Amino acid sequence: MPSKDYLIKLLKENEVFLRGDFTLSSGKKSDYYINMKKAITEPEILSTIAKLITELIAEDGIDKVAGPALGAVPIATAVSLESKTPLLMIRKEKKGYGTSKLIEGELNSGDNVIVVEDVTTTGGSLLKAIKAIQENGGNVTRAFVVVDRQEGAIDAFEKEGIKLEPLITVDEF
Repeated sequence: MPSKDYLIKLLKENEVFLRGDFTLSSGKKSDYYINMKKAITEPEILSTIAKLITELIAEDGIDKVAGPALGAVPIATAVSLESKTPLLMIRKEKKGYGTSKLIEGELNSGDNVIVVEDVTTTGGSLLKAIKAIQENGGNVTRAFVVVDRQEGAIDAFEKEGIKLEPLITVDEF
C-alpha cells in the first residue's frame, strides 16, 4: 500500500511546489504555489492519492464520494473507482442550461458522503461544496485534502463541525 512519504516523493519528483509571486483562489498573495492540477494529471500520483483515501474510509460505510469542480473531480473519480463508491461532482454554480443541477450524480437523502479536494488555503470553496451537499440531503462525514497550505482551512472546518484531513501539509514538503 502506498504511503504518505511515497506521495511526497512523487509530488517532489513532479515539481508541483513552485516559488514565485502568486495570487491564490482565496485572493491571498503567496510566494509559493502548489500546482496540484499538474500533479493530478499524473496517473501514479492520482492512483496513490486514491489508494490512501480509500484505505482511510474503508470502514466508514460511505455512500458517495464528492469533489468540487475542477481540481477535485479527478481525485474524486479516482477514489470512486478505487473504493467502488459512486461519484458526485459539485459545480461552482448551477448551469443555466440542461438540467441546471449544482450536483451531478445521484445524491439520496441521508447518503453518507466524503468530500475530497486538491489544495486548501482557507477552505472556502470546499465548505461551499459541502453546504451544497448538506442542503440537498447529504451527510458529509469526512473531508480530505491532498495538500493543506496550513492557512486556516482546518480551523474553518472545525467551526462547521467537520474534520478536514490533509494527506500532507505544506510543512511536510
